[in-house]
Amino acid sequence: MAEPRIQISVIVPLLNEEESLGELHDWIASVMKANGYSYELLLIDDGSTDNSWQVIAALSSADPHVKGIRFVRNYGKTAALQTGFEACRGEVVITMDADLQDSPDEIPALYEMISSGRYDLVSGWKKKRYDPLSKTIPTKLYNGVTRAISGIKLHDFNCGLKAYRQRVVKNITIYGEMHRYIPVIAKWNGYGRIGEKVVEHRPRKYGRTKFGLERFLFGFLDLLSIAFVNKFGRRPMHFFGGVGMLMFLLGSVLTAWVIGEKLYNIHAGLKFRNATDNPMFFLALLFIVVGSQLFLAGFLGELFVKQSVSKTSEYSIAEITGEASYQADSRGER
Repeated sequence: MAEPRIQISVIVPLLNEEESLGELHDWIASVMKANGYSYELLLIDDGSTDNSWQVIAALSSADPHVKGIRFVRNYGKTAALQTGFEACRGEVVITMDADLQDSPDEIPALYEMISSGRYDLVSGWKKKRYDPLSKTIPTKLYNGVTRAISGIKLHDFNCGLKAYRQRVVKNITIYGEMHRYIPVIAKWNGYGRIGEKVVEHRPRKYGRTKFGLERFLFGFLDLLSIAFVNKFGRRPMHFFGGVGMLMFLLGSVLTAWVIGEKLYNIHAGLKFRNATDNPMFFLALLFIVVGSQLFLAGFLGELFVKQSVSKTSEYSIAEITGEASYQADSRGER
């Protein structure tokens, strides 16, 4: 018997949001009912220490649309989203935060933009924000750098409210803190129809933000990592081998220069010094050694790429509620 069609999967990663979950659930359910959508709501508890899981379990018992997944500890937002991507079944996948700063009223318009076939991914743009300058100014800088490196003309890469065609989330893998760069990862995986929609940004009603200023430093490092992996991830020899060969050749030229200079001075009867007394000789030796190591790193990288890498993530799950679309093994892992 074929599974019933699910039009929308809403994925909500959360950490210590017990106060907002009931209200968020009711709001999403109201929007879905008003528009006649078939849907599932995946609540991914990223190791909460409050009563968030108890609230999720109660919602799941009362509403068959709700599926809950709880990690044994806090892994981060990226891990929660990746787990949601693997578990979801909807034709259109929508992600949003659990703090009620994202409005579920945006769902119909986002769904239409994806289901119409115009876009593979639509990112929200919180044009008017209710955040202090300590967050808005670094955010503008971060978005500017990301636009420059990726070539994607989005105003707000880090907005948690996004919509995806199902095949996008099933064919990308995110890890670390790379949830900020899903549009970049999607584009570099061939899903280049990326749109943007101005969305409402609501003041935080409960609790406090879970992110500090360090996210901008880590985010920039993640962006560099993504850019490198995209360009050289499948051909590491092109980078390591190319740089290694350049350094090796430069070291060889310097060595030849030092030795040639000594031989010339001997032949011309001029004063000379041993090659090992010339600082240039040690610089040349350094280039040769480092170049050889980089060349070897390129070979090892090529061997590693040839190995089959499982896409399945390794986040330990403590509990699952609802009709999750995968099975946990006896150790509580997928």
